[in-house]
Amino acid sequence: MKILASRTFFQGILVTNACLVLLPVFFLFNSSLRESNEFARTPFALARNPFWENYRRVWSEGEFGSYFFNSLIITGGSLALILLISLGAGFVLGRYSFRGNNLVFGFILTGMLIPAKLAILPLFIQLKWMNLLDSRIGLILVYTSAALPAAIFIMSGFFKSLPSDLDNAARIDGASEITMLRKVMAPLVRPGMAIVGIYSAIPIWNDFFLPLVFLQSPEKKTLMQGLTVFFGQYASQWGVLFAGLCLAALPLIVLYLVLSEQFIKGLTAGAVKG
Repeated sequence: MKILASRTFFQGILVTNACLVLLPVFFLFNSSLRESNEFARTPFALARNPFWENYRRVWSEGEFGSYFFNSLIITGGSLALILLISLGAGFVLGRYSFRGNNLVFGFILTGMLIPAKLAILPLFIQLKWMNLLDSRIGLILVYTSAALPAAIFIMSGFFKSLPSDLDNAARIDGASEITMLRKVMAPLVRPGMAIVGIYSAIPIWNDFFLPLVFLQSPEKKTLMQGLTVFFGQYASQWGVLFAGLCLAALPLIVLYLVLSEQFIKGLTAGAVKG
């Protein structure tokens, strides 16, 4: 009876937590189906007559497609660099013992203590000197450098957890270091790559501050910048804005659904002994 009561108690906590998490999502979707004037009068009322016109307007009036494409290019380019570099650096730091290993690892981890927003002025000057200001490539490099310390830390931990016999068996079979990384190690650290991918994609996709500083051209604005066109000095198009936010959340939801299995494996790695 005690075990049943305990299980029921924890299940109740999980259900309550799920409801608290899903409630803002429901509010967002419900608000996207209401007219702006109606939402301003009663913000928490249900959308009894769904106003799907908001989704059409966000594409036609807000240049949503252009902003979406810019965010996709910047986030995708940053993720590709983050995963590629962290995979190689994590492999070297996690599988090899050499003089200065801990020093290099500690130097990389110090990057986690310095947020990119704190170094905004030096970054602005450096990008201007490199002729990368108002450039998607420049913003991709900033995002990559900001996310790499945490990504390398995660990937090196996954590489360290792998048995050392894998290296010896691959070398005996004549595999080079790159081949061993690509065909033996990389498939085994996919959960770590999923964690790095999701944790890196969310802040990059949702960021508003850095694109505001480094991108001046209107045609290069990201999605979060573009949605500000629905805010006015005297009035705001709330229904269209919420529709844009719903569409903006879809890529992250799809990314999580695709990587959810590997993501959960990564979070629970080491929790159960074989």
